[in-house]
Amino acid sequence: MDQLGLDKIELNKPIRETTYETLKNAIIMGTIPAGSRLIETVYAETLHISRTPLREAFRKLELDGLVEYVERRGVIVRAFTIEDIEETFTIRNALMMLIIPSIFENLRQEHLDELQHILDAMDISQKEENAEELSKYNREYHRMIEQISDKKRILRVIDSQEEYINRFSRMAIESVVRRSNAQQEHHELVRMLRDGEQEAFAKLMEKHLNESKMACLATAPLGRKEKTGKV
Repeated sequence: MDQLGLDKIELNKPIRETTYETLKNAIIMGTIPAGSRLIETVYAETLHISRTPLREAFRKLELDGLVEYVERRGVIVRAFTIEDIEETFTIRNALMMLIIPSIFENLRQEHLDELQHILDAMDISQKEENAEELSKYNREYHRMIEQISDKKRILRVIDSQEEYINRFSRMAIESVVRRSNAQQEHHELVRMLRDGEQEAFAKLMEKHLNESKMACLATAPLGRKEKTGKV
């Protein structure tokens, strides 16, 4: 399991926290696939930790809905459902619309310069059809716009969904058609920021975010939750 990147635990945080964060990231990003069993002895040995912080991490992952306890099988990684994607994007998109006025109030030339720098890198990634690089720059672009607002409490909630947004956005970006349309909108959004067109920016951003959600849902091989709440 060394190739999963699970053998590197940060030493500047409590072990229970770094264990939880490491496993959470690996599950969300697909390094530990849905359906995998999380066996205490195996992961304790791989992460070089005792079972106590590992059990605490498993409990937190269960509260997050990322794993579940299955009788006679143990701790199993859950598959993401359509509801998971819908809820994540609904939270992120609604909060994004709330901070738009603050984005225009706080906008500076250096912000526009940085956004243009990111756009240039995205143009190259799109031309090369490099979905992995484009996914990274896409999130940098949106985070840059979000951070301009300086709405710290709202940004903390958005940040709490960051890993999910990264995973789901990557799924959407791998659609070539969506990738082309999205990049045109990225350029137009920056132009609207530069020209102070707040109302037009808000309308296009809402459309852009909603289409990202729909593209992700269309590419996700997922089902809906059963009435029991389990996959």
